[in-house]
Amino acid sequence: MKNLSNLRPNASSNVSNKRLGRGIGSGLGKTAGKGHKGQRARKSGNVRPGFEGGQTPLYRRLPKFGFHNDHRKVEYTVIKLSQLNLLPAGEVADLQSLGRCGLVRDSALPIKILAGGQLKQKITVKVDKVSAGAKKAIQEAGGDVEEI
Repeated sequence: MKNLSNLRPNASSNVSNKRLGRGIGSGLGKTAGKGHKGQRARKSGNVRPGFEGGQTPLYRRLPKFGFHNDHRKVEYTVIKLSQLNLLPAGEVADLQSLGRCGLVRDSALPIKILAGGQLKQKITVKVDKVSAGAKKAIQEAGGDVEEI
């Protein structure tokens, strides 16, 4: 039974701070857990990450390299000619029909058709870009190409 004489805080609620440098019996006496001498044993011994004691640090010794000017780069959803064989013959290959076949995952990206494989049926293609080889192959199969 709880009453005023046996009330106690939860075991984890009152955790006292480590008492450093309070005698050998405390386990953290003498050097207070800092070891012997050296910069990290001193009062302001914690130095910033990457500091090497005045020696030129690694991040300044290594050369700078690389530059990516990607702010004008356009990423396309790439579809090969052989993948267009999934569509029924005579259908218009646009964003909606290619999405239904599972060839387009991100509808925000423009679509580009590349000449990979062979087209076995007549298809009308309405996409953002078509490579020259793919355009030729589609027209040889009797299809039309319309770039949006």
